[in-house]
Amino acid sequence: MPPHPDIARVLATLPAPPPGPLDPVAMRAAEEAQVPPVAERLPLHAVEDTTAGEVPVRIYTPVESATYGLLVYFHGGAFFLGSLETHDHVARSLAAETGLKVVSVGYRRAPEHAFPAGLDDCYAVVRWAAEHGEDLGWDGTTLAVAGDSSGGTFAAAVAGLARDDGFDRITHQVLYYPSLDLDFDIDRYASLRENAVGYGLETAGLKPFNAFYLDSGADPADPRVSPIKRADLAGLPPALIVTAEFDPMRDEGELYGRRLQEAGVDAEVSRYAGANHGFVQHFSWIPEYHRVFAETAAFIEGAS
Repeated sequence: MPPHPDIARVLATLPAPPPGPLDPVAMRAAEEAQVPPVAERLPLHAVEDTTAGEVPVRIYTPVESATYGLLVYFHGGAFFLGSLETHDHVARSLAAETGLKVVSVGYRRAPEHAFPAGLDDCYAVVRWAAEHGEDLGWDGTTLAVAGDSSGGTFAAAVAGLARDDGFDRITHQVLYYPSLDLDFDIDRYASLRENAVGYGLETAGLKPFNAFYLDSGADPADPRVSPIKRADLAGLPPALIVTAEFDPMRDEGELYGRRLQEAGVDAEVSRYAGANHGFVQHFSWIPEYHRVFAETAAFIEGAS
């Protein structure tokens, strides 16, 4: 099928990228300018800004309850964009649909902070959540990690680090169109050619958009950077991997799902027809795509 009509209309209005190198400061400001005021956001029982150690976090409590399962969420943005604000609506929807208390992580970003600063922050917040479970009202059962795009990279990498460290409290990993292989050889995956042009994120843009992260010391051969490079996937938590039909990175996510299954991990792969990269952030107002949050809830409940 072609891209969803609402997505196609937006894609038709996108300007050509400006010439010259990317400007992180200007791009971040443009993103932040699109964030709606608080009064227009999905209401929840409570939303609190605080810190987990030294890492800024925003905690979303969906309803009043004695205890909650927890979900730690990592926003996307090619490791240099995105923030607690730009992905606030995603975290709110996750909390509302899953009933979990969501901890969204304001990790350090490239290029100001070299690898592995952002990944370290994400992992530290997951450990903090488990250690401060009583303060968070954690029920001691569900502790999921989730992320979109580069946030999905972090979610997969954190799951791997936790397994390596013997930290067994992570119960689920949810990866929305994750970037799992930062080796951008165009012949590596068919989707890099099939979806190269015209769908928002373009294959030619992958290298420049990820350059800030890679130039900070992130080696694409390192499984902390490219989780698909991990040789042994056994023992990782159950995974839901959501991909988009018109995403250059579609095939690496689906291959990762198959590799998890082959390693004995309970893994589900769900491709969203007509969708492009970033649809959870940009197009979840479309009913066909908003259901990704209900699917997430069903996966976490079913795999518990």
